[in-house]
Amino acid sequence: MTGNLRLGFHAPDSSAELAHLVAEAADARTPIEVRGRGSKHGVGRPVQTGSVVSTERLADVTLYEPSELVLSALAGTSLAEVERLLAEHDQQLAFEPVDLGPALGGGEGQASIGGTFATNLSGSRRVLSGAARDHMLGVRGVNGRGEAFKAGGRVMKNVTGYDLGRALVGSWGTLAVMTEITMKVLPAPAETHTILCFGLTDTSAVEAMGLSLATPFEVSGTVHVQAPLTERFSDPDIAKGRGSVTAIRIENFASSARYRTAKLKQRLAAYAPSAELDTERSRRFWGEVKRLVMFRGSERPLWRISTVPSRAAKLVGTIARTLDVRAVYDWGGGLVWLETELTSDAGAIEIRRTLAEFGGHATLIRAEPASRASVDVFQPLEASLMSLSAKLKAAFDPAGILNPGRMYPGI
Repeated sequence: MTGNLRLGFHAPDSSAELAHLVAEAADARTPIEVRGRGSKHGVGRPVQTGSVVSTERLADVTLYEPSELVLSALAGTSLAEVERLLAEHDQQLAFEPVDLGPALGGGEGQASIGGTFATNLSGSRRVLSGAARDHMLGVRGVNGRGEAFKAGGRVMKNVTGYDLGRALVGSWGTLAVMTEITMKVLPAPAETHTILCFGLTDTSAVEAMGLSLATPFEVSGTVHVQAPLTERFSDPDIAKGRGSVTAIRIENFASSARYRTAKLKQRLAAYAPSAELDTERSRRFWGEVKRLVMFRGSERPLWRISTVPSRAAKLVGTIARTLDVRAVYDWGGGLVWLETELTSDAGAIEIRRTLAEFGGHATLIRAEPASRASVDVFQPLEASLMSLSAKLKAAFDPAGILNPGRMYPGI
């Protein structure tokens, strides 16, 4: 498809066709919106373009060797399809990618594998297994000149290419269009246990999660959900109004998981652990955390805040003095999903002001287009980092046509 890129939706059938489209846009200085399957279209500053280039038709698993723990997929391949294939072989994407679809008013399982790595949205297991970028082995893509490139390979030893791939992870399609990703996969745990504590304050919950992560029991997930949000879960023990819930997950082979869970419950005695989820209930609960069902059906602004865990509760408490907020703490408190009241831009100003005091980074995940156009959606960068980002953008996309301004004005 080589039509006029000033208007319209383009979903090329091959990476060569995609490269031609981008080269045509670069020659004409025509801005384009880079998109996978569109599940995260509502995140970021609105992109002012008349043309969309989507990778949704570049969809196929091109390599999967379970014994080598490696998988390659074209960028438009559904994340759900990749996860189903891995599950058939008792394997997983260990970074537990977050599904923003339900929180953004869309369906579940609509994300593409390219969009997953482009946004680096890693889930609860990040505390044990690392982020999405840590699992990328190689990438193929097209830069802003329309030139195809390859970086990395099938093993972690290819350091030079791997570093280039890491630069693309978290760039939200502003540097290049990824067309194929090769990733490391890992065995899925045989058994999962989740310890539940009810009614803890945010401060006590962060303490309990931190204590758990400091033990030798290889905790693979910790989350604290404030009381107003627990009713969104399907598990009756969590949803029936017992106040906030603090959940701590251990995964391993059966005997080890049971031993470690019992020992951890002893360590957590001061926090009164009163329930435990077995493997089936645990997987359902953490699947709902991954899909952010706590924020489904709401139009309230939703922020993703990273901070020092020990400061998280006080940070949220400070914001709560002026805004009506609901919070979920993940990563032992290092990640906070914060839903705020519908406000003017003053709410964003308050959050940025508080972050300046406590330290951290915040991204506005859900808001009306007018709000996203008028506030800092992504964390403002210091002058030196902004200069570095501008140079990186110029190297990959000198004409500035790929998702212009989605993350920062002029970049």
